[in-house]
Amino acid sequence: MKNNVQLITYVDRLTDGNIRALQDLLTGSLAGVFGGVHLLPFFYAIDGADAGFDPIDHAQVDPRLGDWQDIKALTTHIDVMADVIVNHMSSESPQFRDYVEHGASSEYANLFLTVDRVFPAGATDADWRALYRPRPGLPVTTIKLKSGEQKKLWTTFTPQQIDIDVRHRAGEAYLSNILQTFADSGVAMIRLDAVGYAIKKAGTSCFMMPETFDFLRETANKAKQLGIEVLVEIHSYYRTQIEVAKQVDWVYDFALPPLVLHAFFFKTAHYLKEWIRIRPNNALTVLDTHDGIGVIDIGADATDRKARPGLVPDNELAMMVDRIHDNSRGESRAATGAAASNLDLYQINCTYYAALAYNDLAYLLARAIQFFIPGVPQVYYVGLLAGENDMPRLQATGVGRDINRHHYRGNEVELALGKPVVKDLLALIHLRNDHDAFNGKMTLLESQAETLRIRWQHGDAMAELTVDFSNLHYEIRHTTDASAGEKKMIFVHISAPPA
Repeated sequence: MKNNVQLITYVDRLTDGNIRALQDLLTGSLAGVFGGVHLLPFFYAIDGADAGFDPIDHAQVDPRLGDWQDIKALTTHIDVMADVIVNHMSSESPQFRDYVEHGASSEYANLFLTVDRVFPAGATDADWRALYRPRPGLPVTTIKLKSGEQKKLWTTFTPQQIDIDVRHRAGEAYLSNILQTFADSGVAMIRLDAVGYAIKKAGTSCFMMPETFDFLRETANKAKQLGIEVLVEIHSYYRTQIEVAKQVDWVYDFALPPLVLHAFFFKTAHYLKEWIRIRPNNALTVLDTHDGIGVIDIGADATDRKARPGLVPDNELAMMVDRIHDNSRGESRAATGAAASNLDLYQINCTYYAALAYNDLAYLLARAIQFFIPGVPQVYYVGLLAGENDMPRLQATGVGRDINRHHYRGNEVELALGKPVVKDLLALIHLRNDHDAFNGKMTLLESQAETLRIRWQHGDAMAELTVDFSNLHYEIRHTTDASAGEKKMIFVHISAPPA
């Protein structure tokens, strides 16, 4: 993966429609801005129960977006990352329909994970209570085969997302075919989606067990043999993320977004600096993604809150969540938890710009922090354009995450690129991409509790960021290409902090 800022986007939500249109944007108005692009699910179909994360055919590009030749053409201009949706597939898939039609005689009968395969002696209430759940309720859906026989299937997320038995040869073949299709089409990186739930075992939490780590290593090795790098998506207790990072190429730094918000809200860099000291550096740094802002990633371990505390105190975490709701004028509250469908137990649904109360300076400083933290930065398309919460879409769909999944149409993108805050963000991206200091070593400099100071050094090249969270005073200093002299970068379009 290039040591440049990456973009994460839906093909059809940043443009008016297809892969070619996205390529035109990335080679036109956004030429040279990103070192790679993560295309969120572009498989058939992109408009299922979970915005493409429930593929009917994971090995087919949705025809409304293009085909594999279009993907391959895009890879000649920019590195492409794609999702491997490890845990499940759509109940509308031909494999699942064949299973419903033919039952045990279907060639796909063993592809889908039944409850009795995990609990052959039956599951007790204690077994169910032990499960680590991303959403309320039991991960079980009862279906009736054409024969009339009823089967209880494992459905971790929604009844339309049928879990795969990744340990059966049928599941292994299914995933291997996806990897090969990606490799043949020039995809250089994959993200293993929902992989933490892929392995189920009686008497456990069925989440991030030793067997899950084994599966991660095996899958990563298969991808590497095809020349593909692996990013793992795990929302969990922060120490789990540190352990996962030892097994794969890349992890997300999901602790960073809430820790940055905490620093602004509580006017202290203490907890953020503590995280910088222990975090894995083979991380994609993010502030926002297609999902919500994680809470669990800096909270205490739910299995033993006393022995395994979070990165910030519990009461401050609760206050931080309330502050996000207040900053967003209550919009995030309408999109989170029981207020909206597609429930998430550990995320706040809100754009990052809204979470910071639409404060341009705070938003740019948050991005500067992201870019100065070790790792490779990834910017979500809505965040790139300092997008606000899409309340009409939330009201139309009732899906909480849609508040941060705006469809840009017509000239919306060009207008957003003209906003002062976006112009300054693009300047920050170019600094991060082009300055040689970021190819060197990072030092966390000594500072007061309310201040964060980070310096990068590579030979004579230097870049340094200072942020005082008590008053939003900042300084970005860096050497120039022409000499060892220094200059200061300022957000030229932002004259002063809001009152």
